[in-house]
Amino acid sequence: MNNNFKIITANDKPKCHCGVFGIYGSINASLQTYYGLHSLQHRGQEACGIVTRSINEKEHSIFNVHKGEGLVSEVFGDSKVFKTLPGSSAIGHNRYSTTGSSNSRKNIQPFVVNYRLGNLAVSHNGNLTNAKALRKELVDEGAIFQTTSDTEVILHLIARSKLDNQVEQFKEALTRLEGAYCLTILTDDKLIAARDPYGFRPLSIGKLNNAFVIASETCAFDILQAKFIREVEPGEIIIIDEEVFESGRIKSERINVNNFPEKHCVFEYIYFSRPDSFIFGHNVDKMRRRLGKMLARKYPVKDKDGEKVIVISVPDSSNTAALGYQSELEKTIPSKLEIGLIRSHYIGRTFIQPGQEKREIGVRIKFNTVKGVLEGRTVVL
Repeated sequence: MNNNFKIITANDKPKCHCGVFGIYGSINASLQTYYGLHSLQHRGQEACGIVTRSINEKEHSIFNVHKGEGLVSEVFGDSKVFKTLPGSSAIGHNRYSTTGSSNSRKNIQPFVVNYRLGNLAVSHNGNLTNAKALRKELVDEGAIFQTTSDTEVILHLIARSKLDNQVEQFKEALTRLEGAYCLTILTDDKLIAARDPYGFRPLSIGKLNNAFVIASETCAFDILQAKFIREVEPGEIIIIDEEVFESGRIKSERINVNNFPEKHCVFEYIYFSRPDSFIFGHNVDKMRRRLGKMLARKYPVKDKDGEKVIVISVPDSSNTAALGYQSELEKTIPSKLEIGLIRSHYIGRTFIQPGQEKREIGVRIKFNTVKGVLEGRTVVL
């Protein structure tokens, strides 16, 4: 049986709407990745991990791994862990499972492999619709899978390529994928980022002094005081290496994007992304306000006694949408914006919890109504 690579599971303790992050050329790469993942915590709360690249005394490239179940602050709660993550380049991942068991510690990313062209680490945000077919094809060819995540399919495609250039192997693998993906990949000498031809999920490039930063959302740049450069285009591959670090000019390549209309995930604007992020060409907060106003124009409240109409948000994602709705509604009918739902901040995001039963229980724990505000009123929720 042919097995082209092995998964490195060092420190592999224990999903894919997730958060991805990458940085190249920073002396504090692991710590800055930690802060970046902290800003992206809303994109996944089940598990997280960081991989850094360093050089040992023999001038060999070494990949250092730390990952586990829980929030970023829990997995990296001991500051001593950063001493085990040296290096000037790193990638990180926050996990929310859409494929693969949410309870499997092996499914925690970034995944790290060693194959004939060296080390490779990958973080993936998205969902491959043809992963099952590709997995079967690869298994029939002798591949051995060690996780149930569709992300591992990408690693096998790269490792089995007959090409002798990692970037070309990467491009070849991407042509086989169907569905949504935003990827950060760390090699022995490069940081690579890619976005699917539909541009389904957001991915952006920033700069921190001379270092380059990749993140699912621009809010991760803000915490680092990094400068937002631009979004990764649909179907674009970004390559950051020593030449780019020295020149400051980003290398960019494209996979075939013909006949691929942009198809952004509407839930990014409605729920997933933070309101202070810039995605798909717009600020999320402004888009939510606009959506609220559009909703009010299409579905206005019809109440003869306007003094009874109140608009409340379901905190926190819809706060600004509720502002937009109420500001538009009051043009035609008297209304008030009220706080009618109290949220417990000691429970995470309920929609992205694994399993419907857990989500329903989570909602009951997370929200409670303010009866004195709601009783006898016409409520727009």
